[in-house]
Amino acid sequence: MALPKLLLLLFVGGALSLTFFSGSAEAGEVGVCYGMMGDNLPQPPAVVQLLKQHGITMVRLYDADAGGLRALANTGIKVGVSLPNDNIPDAASSMSYAVRWVQSNVQAYPGTWIDSVAVGNEVFHQAPWLTHQLLPAMKNIQAALAGAGLGDAVKVVTPIALDALKVPSFPPSVGEFRDDIAWSVMRPMVDFLEQTGSYLTFNIYPYFAYKYDSHVDPDFAFFRPNNGQHDPGTGLTYFNLFDAMVDAVFHAVEKLGNSGEHTHGNGRTRRRVASLMRVPESGAPGGKGKTGVASNSKLDGSASTENAQAYNSNLIRKVLSGAGTPYNPDADISVYIFSLFNENLKPGDDDERNFGLFYPNGTQVYDVNFTRPGPGGPSWCVANAAVGDRRLQDALDYACGNGADCSGIQAGGWCFEPNTRVAHASYAFNDYYQRNGRSVQSCDFGGCGSVVYQQPSFGNCVLPQWRNGLKRLGGGPNTGPPYVHLAQG
Repeated sequence: MALPKLLLLLFVGGALSLTFFSGSAEAGEVGVCYGMMGDNLPQPPAVVQLLKQHGITMVRLYDADAGGLRALANTGIKVGVSLPNDNIPDAASSMSYAVRWVQSNVQAYPGTWIDSVAVGNEVFHQAPWLTHQLLPAMKNIQAALAGAGLGDAVKVVTPIALDALKVPSFPPSVGEFRDDIAWSVMRPMVDFLEQTGSYLTFNIYPYFAYKYDSHVDPDFAFFRPNNGQHDPGTGLTYFNLFDAMVDAVFHAVEKLGNSGEHTHGNGRTRRRVASLMRVPESGAPGGKGKTGVASNSKLDGSASTENAQAYNSNLIRKVLSGAGTPYNPDADISVYIFSLFNENLKPGDDDERNFGLFYPNGTQVYDVNFTRPGPGGPSWCVANAAVGDRRLQDALDYACGNGADCSGIQAGGWCFEPNTRVAHASYAFNDYYQRNGRSVQSCDFGGCGSVVYQQPSFGNCVLPQWRNGLKRLGGGPNTGPPYVHLAQG
């Protein structure tokens, strides 16, 4: 993982892989980046047990490590392998090399669920001299996979740093690829990805944007409540930097155009590959220790367990809820969190070595939940801030006018504070959702609501928990009689 020079990448501490589909959004998947640059890391079999213990179903490897691939066999865990930048010239110039690489690093592990090959990593940023060899290498690897009967099962991708855009983050509507790569590299690459049923992959790091730009609001970077930022080009309001970065890529792809475009629901042209995107890295460092601050941070506490936990927890919640982005509300997003372990041999400053979710001994740096509980478990409905205040207000009015008890968010009510659209809409959405049997449809609200599986709170307002037709009274989880009967209507 490298730092893009134009920072509006994603991050507080995770790597992600985003996959977008048109139509109704479905919940995505969350994986981790499994780096091995440490002299104190557990052996692959122990790592696999750790993955299973925490419900992690996808991993990204930065090479095709034999020990890791053997340990991941017959586990049901999806694995992405990588052809390093140093191997791109050989893969680009020699079809026989590409065939041998696929034989040794993919075919040799029939029991391992390898679903992608990443050709290079941030080539335009880390190894720009390889720019014009990248696509030929991708095509040769794809041809080798097809020759082995794996052309559909294993997708060829290449992770791209966000500085491939002229303006990497805000406002998203000005997103456009740099002139040196837009037409010579990106347009034919998008054509190739569309033809092979693959997807664009971009590393997104809001954390670094915050770290190096004093104008970036930390709440906007770390998925915390904020007043939002307006994109004058689309009229959309953004409430987190991650969504802004992803939508900047959407806009850039649309500006490439070609015969593969088709009309999106609102009249825009949207290429198929702009609805199939993966973010292979996103995250934030947790500092040197449980309360430490990584060196060279802009402010004390920017690289902290608190910020990392806020970013990654909210990002995972977003992905598992199926929430899209303001520009593409129906997008399905999957994400790889960077990274699995703190890696003490990674080059760079302390930030680079402290993105881990786990210490080398297997204990968590901070609590993060990767699992999506089954439909029988407790769940709540919250507002999706990404859709903007106007849509939230319409949905809030609908919920309160169709059976939700909204007295708690009236002036003087126990959940009136914080007096924000997102908090009030979440309260109303959740009440409506609980009264209607917690069906997924009752939390839709035209894309404004999302189901979550950890009890949400806004300031001192904890959204009520329901059990078998009983609702805990307002005022928080520890006040009043525990539950009262409410009419379900």
